[in-house]
Amino acid sequence: MKQSAKTLSPPSIPTLALVAAISPLCMNAFLPSLPSMAEYFETSSSTMQLTVSIYLLGTAIMQLILGPLSDIYGRRPVLLWSTIFMMLATLVCIFAPTIEVLLVGRILQSVGSAGIVLSRAIARDMVGGERAASQIAYITMGMALTPMLAPILGGYLEEWFGWQANFWLMFYFAGVVGVIMWLDLGETNQHKATSITSHFKSYPELVLSRRFWGYSLTLAFSAGAFFTYLGGAPLIGDEYYKLSPSQFGYYFVIIAIGYIAGNYVSARHSTRFGINPMMLAGNVIAAGGIGMATVLSLWQIDNPLAFFGFMFFVGLGNGITLPNANAGIVNVRPH
Repeated sequence: MKQSAKTLSPPSIPTLALVAAISPLCMNAFLPSLPSMAEYFETSSSTMQLTVSIYLLGTAIMQLILGPLSDIYGRRPVLLWSTIFMMLATLVCIFAPTIEVLLVGRILQSVGSAGIVLSRAIARDMVGGERAASQIAYITMGMALTPMLAPILGGYLEEWFGWQANFWLMFYFAGVVGVIMWLDLGETNQHKATSITSHFKSYPELVLSRRFWGYSLTLAFSAGAFFTYLGGAPLIGDEYYKLSPSQFGYYFVIIAIGYIAGNYVSARHSTRFGINPMMLAGNVIAAGGIGMATVLSLWQIDNPLAFFGFMFFVGLGNGITLPNANAGIVNVRPH
């Protein structure tokens, strides 16, 4: 007998980690290919970096759309349909004849960010408070394997088969995760909103909350440090340090290892120490890493390990800060 969504149990942590990993794969797998993609489309490196920034722009927009839709129609259908749409957008990227079409495909691909958004909402559906921070940390710890492995695999795929191979990786990964979602992701939203209008009418209550802005800005500035690095690192690795795509992939792993370690710390200790002290500790660690990298640069200690190595602490700090900031955001006004 075919199992219905109503009879499915809430998803497991590994399933949520895979769901959340779709968007980081789309963000990280093709980074080693940016220089060769610039040559393929006969465009500049700065224009090619728009494939990163426009994806982030799309992610921001999609969060404002997908969150309310999941509140009305449920987490499960929104995740399944967004995964299908993301796969179609990936095909647009693969067969793009011009840079303009590729950019359109990238912004459409950002619908895959539903996994990042809704995996946290599902964790909040199942548990609350510091327990939600711990659950989110375990989800993101598993998800962080993607940005750790994707650039390495992407670098080799680029060298062996060309840049399109990275987008085929995204396509097939999303398809496999979609099947897992169908089998293991039961609906967790038991208090659906009645309409999109009623949903948006509740926004002033959230927007006027000082705690909401405190958590949101902490998340924004912490993640901003990582995404600034994400946009510039491929260019620095290729043009300044003359790294091959596969070599860049190995150096990029450093920040991902830090992120996994930070998520582990957060998962183990958020319940004990609380959300706010953990966020403060994470930001101090990340700022320290950036500060040390700056000092080494001023001392003219200039090699790839000096630059990429201290990004470990940016990853570590983000891994501690972001799960707790996310948990704080979704618990300001749980309804």
